[in-house]
Amino acid sequence: MTTQHATLTRPRGRGIGIAALHAVLPLVAVGLRLVALSYGSLRWLLEKAPPAIADLLSRERALATARHAARRVPAYRTLLAERGVSPDRIDALDELPETDKAAYVDRWSLTDRCLDGRIPLRGTTIDESSGSTGTPYNWVRGAEERRHVRRMISFFARYTFGDEPLVVLNAFSMGAWATGLTTAIALEGNGLVKATGPVVDKILGTMRELGPGYRYLIVGYPPFLKLLLDEGEAAGFPWSEYQVHALMGGEGNSEALRDYLLRRFRSAFSGYGATDVEIGLAAETPVCVALRRLAARRPEVAEALFGESGRSPMVFQYNPLLHHVEANAAGELLFTVTRDATLAPKVRYNVHDEGGVIREDDLRRRLAPFGIRLEDLVPDGPRLVKMPFLFVFGRKDSTVSVMGANIYPGDIEAGLLANPALAADVLSFRLSLHEERPGETRPLVDVQLARGEPAADRTDALAGAIERQLATQNRDYQEAMREYPALMVPLVRVHARGTGPFADDGARIKHRYVA
Repeated sequence: MTTQHATLTRPRGRGIGIAALHAVLPLVAVGLRLVALSYGSLRWLLEKAPPAIADLLSRERALATARHAARRVPAYRTLLAERGVSPDRIDALDELPETDKAAYVDRWSLTDRCLDGRIPLRGTTIDESSGSTGTPYNWVRGAEERRHVRRMISFFARYTFGDEPLVVLNAFSMGAWATGLTTAIALEGNGLVKATGPVVDKILGTMRELGPGYRYLIVGYPPFLKLLLDEGEAAGFPWSEYQVHALMGGEGNSEALRDYLLRRFRSAFSGYGATDVEIGLAAETPVCVALRRLAARRPEVAEALFGESGRSPMVFQYNPLLHHVEANAAGELLFTVTRDATLAPKVRYNVHDEGGVIREDDLRRRLAPFGIRLEDLVPDGPRLVKMPFLFVFGRKDSTVSVMGANIYPGDIEAGLLANPALAADVLSFRLSLHEERPGETRPLVDVQLARGEPAADRTDALAGAIERQLATQNRDYQEAMREYPALMVPLVRVHARGTGPFADDGARIKHRYVA
């Protein structure tokens, strides 16, 4: 199957000359800072801004960012010179090199990647990435960019969960990691905040003490929120008496996991970001979730939107006036943060997530042949904003291939969570390959139990759930199963908590899903 990735399209209309646009860009920057101070003003702008104009402004702001970085960032100026691009003449984004950890971050010091080759000591913080790729990295943030990120997180939380005050329990890991502390501070404007970290007893204890008379928002990694729900039920916590919402982040989630959480939570939405770039890049809105579920039910819609129907990407919306997003020829997402205040500018930065971008008006055109309107997907939801849609399949290396069939962690998660009674026993899993005999490779799924010991009947039930999911939802697997039935049946091994391949999980912030 040939995959076609949606990308940003140039506006079809006329009316704004590039020279005139350059003249007003400084005013646009000032206007954005003022508008962002008011939730109502920012929402009005994102509801009314014509997608074609926002697209053009986004592209021009990205070019302005590249020119700014070329003038003031030693590492970026050197990179451009190495690639034969004149730092003093930047005319088009696609002429600029991509940046990533290997080609940029690992080659130059933290200082050389900052404005003017220096790290201001006042008002600056250092965030540390989780190290899920093997090596933790340090990232510097200035005061103004931190304020921006917090405003956008607060904006999306208010848009998604409503205006009424919340009791926010922040279950992200605290310390130097970007997500935890930033999220805690960002949501102070949305209600009372307690930063518990990922500690089940602290969260349940706080909710018991405050009681069910509040709206709760629990923020954390998707697997932890499942663990919280399961541990609460095992301890007899009265979930049904509480109004609880979930905000997920840090990694992707399947719709099976969302459905599992929605048995107890009133709503569950996810945010998207990368510590390399920013944690507040994009967020799920109600229409995003509706689109994802629609595409999962109707392969023809998935093909029209995402270029394929064999896997289900997450769908987000983002503010094009603050971030410019492209997809390269390999279908990987490139991010440019379009604010001069960014201490270590990111220009066409590749986090190696596979996906694409669809402008709001283009999305409507793609849905029109099916008789689908965005408004009809969420008739009881908030007024729609005209922000572009970002779809994300995940890291390109987060898969295993058996006899030409790609198997994704989302396939395994959906199978394990299909039966809530069975899913309650599962803490995490890891996908890999197992070669029983030379040339005979099978998919291997190691499953970590939340409690209890492995048993043959439990292993058989989990293996059956995974195989049913693959056989009904993964087209590559269906084809390979017809040709190589003996090699395609997954091998499932079940482990007690903290044993086997999961013995080192206690020191990890995030789960590792592919061995």
